[in-house]
Amino acid sequence: MDFDVIVIGGGPVGENVAARTAAGGLSTAMVEKELVGGECSYWACMPSKALLRSGHALAAARRVQGVTGGSLDPQQVLARRTGFTSNWDDSGQVQWAESADIHVLRGEGEVTGEREVTVGGEVHRARQAVVVCTGSVPKMPPLDGIADARVWTSREATSAREVPDSLIVLGGGVVGVEMAQAWARLGSKVTLVVSGDRPLPRMEEFVGPLVAEGLREDGVEVLLNARASAVAPGALTLEDGRVVRGSEILVATGRVPATKDSKPLTVDDTGLVSDVDGRWLYAAGDVTGRALLTHQGKYQARAVGSAILAQVRGEEPEPWSAGQSNADHVAVPQVVFTDPEVAFVGHTAEEARKAGRDVKVVDLDIAVAGSSLHADGYKGKTRMVVDERTRTLVGVTFVGQDVAELLHAATIAIVGEVPVDRLWHAVPAYPTISEVWLRLLESYGL
Repeated sequence: MDFDVIVIGGGPVGENVAARTAAGGLSTAMVEKELVGGECSYWACMPSKALLRSGHALAAARRVQGVTGGSLDPQQVLARRTGFTSNWDDSGQVQWAESADIHVLRGEGEVTGEREVTVGGEVHRARQAVVVCTGSVPKMPPLDGIADARVWTSREATSAREVPDSLIVLGGGVVGVEMAQAWARLGSKVTLVVSGDRPLPRMEEFVGPLVAEGLREDGVEVLLNARASAVAPGALTLEDGRVVRGSEILVATGRVPATKDSKPLTVDDTGLVSDVDGRWLYAAGDVTGRALLTHQGKYQARAVGSAILAQVRGEEPEPWSAGQSNADHVAVPQVVFTDPEVAFVGHTAEEARKAGRDVKVVDLDIAVAGSSLHADGYKGKTRMVVDERTRTLVGVTFVGQDVAELLHAATIAIVGEVPVDRLWHAVPAYPTISEVWLRLLESYGL
């Protein structure tokens, strides 16, 4: 069959590309080999946050004087999680796709020629564009015995039907810390094995220790500077000879693009794949390696869809138009849904300095009237990184209970290049945690 656009991958990224081109009047097919809705809907963002939310709500309630008692019902938490995945049934997502005039092709899609995609032995051609949105897959470390050991990846960690008696989590990234806390709060004895001196090492240096402190308060044993050398069923051997035992082992050591060679597809800001003649092959999401985050992939997808529609009209998208994903370079927001939460956007102070910027760093504890009301003994920290030449923000980090909702203001300030002198006039409501913005700007010197 021929279509105007063929999208390979039916996760959130592929859905957004397909929805945009279909809404623009182009006949669009979307290829999916597993569940329409993809990793985020069934094995990542949604189920993982559902597993975390109940424990966070209980912990938040206990931090306010006058609240006593309360406990988690693990089976009810798991049932709520399963509700968010529709019990791993994608019929609702398929119905949505069909209602949006997207033709769903079941099977593994492969680009087999110019504007040509083969699915289950059938060749389909795209008159305008092929878009690769195949996402990413877990990266397995080269440990002795790992090929034969029955280990969890993020999929098993978010879809398990029972709480394991004990769990070893290998890896101190986002998946590692989130799943360590989720299962610890549901009653598992968790050990987190981190190869470096802190979890979340790519974030500001104060982030990891604060998250590790929160994990320890929930009973997680956090092993730092602990490198694994071998895996066996129920046991992880470290380079120093120690053996960590657990009924399940979650390997959370990163992800790689879901391509044949695990290498990303290099794209420009419209999503056009480099070194392919004819302006017909696009890509978006994790497969590009630009920002392995669902929201950023969906942002790229909207740009790709808009760029394809512009190309059909004979137009070229301008920078910072809907057809270019320029924010990938300056303001990628991310939340780590642990307790305390981590909300970060832009560049760390170290990254900004390495890029040659003259920066001023403002560090503060989150201690305002709003935080005091929010939780007794509220603990949190924030950092603002300012480019002194332009007097604009280039990076902001918050760590603390429920700080995720502060992040979009920071994202807007960075994307909009709002000068700190103007930002001073964005008055935060009292008494909210957002009042920390006023304290940051006062500390900066305004």
